[in-house]
Amino acid sequence: MKIGLYFGSFNPVHTGHMIIANYMAYNTDLDKVWMVVSPHNPLKESASLLNEHHRLHLTEMAVDGEQKLRVTNIEFTLPRPSFTIDTLTYLTEKFPTQQFAVIMGSDSFQNIPRWKNYRQLLDNYEIYIYNRPGHPVTDTFGGKCKIVDAPMLDLSSSRIRALIKEGKSARYMVPDAVWKYIQENNYYK
Repeated sequence: MKIGLYFGSFNPVHTGHMIIANYMAYNTDLDKVWMVVSPHNPLKESASLLNEHHRLHLTEMAVDGEQKLRVTNIEFTLPRPSFTIDTLTYLTEKFPTQQFAVIMGSDSFQNIPRWKNYRQLLDNYEIYIYNRPGHPVTDTFGGKCKIVDAPMLDLSSSRIRALIKEGKSARYMVPDAVWKYIQENNYYK
């Protein structure tokens, strides 16, 4: 089975994330997509992160009932900060019969030379890159890359957090169940 790993803080998970995950699961040769909730991305500020277990729960709510999508907290048990290559190495050892690939946006892919052991990542794993406006893939750095033209929404978690903090509605930007839960629990205010 070929599993695409879609890493993210998902702070909060939004409709744009879900469109990418769903598109990759149903429009590529991936059998499943696992959304990997990262406790702390080493290239991002952690001050604005909602507790990892809350983010995990929101992401699980978002994929509820979807057969080809799964949420995993695998990085919660690994050393921090989380590095993609360490997670891939762990998963490959734990699930030797599975084939893992990485899903990422073209904006993130441009930074791949800054990643820990990026050569090992590019040499050993396929990368499914979805195009982000203004970030064309001009160099694959010798990796096994597949460029995917997935539908894009101009959404970001930081924008959603800002709207909520300002007392404005972010409804329809996140899945319905997620929006309801964010409201009930006063997240991001």
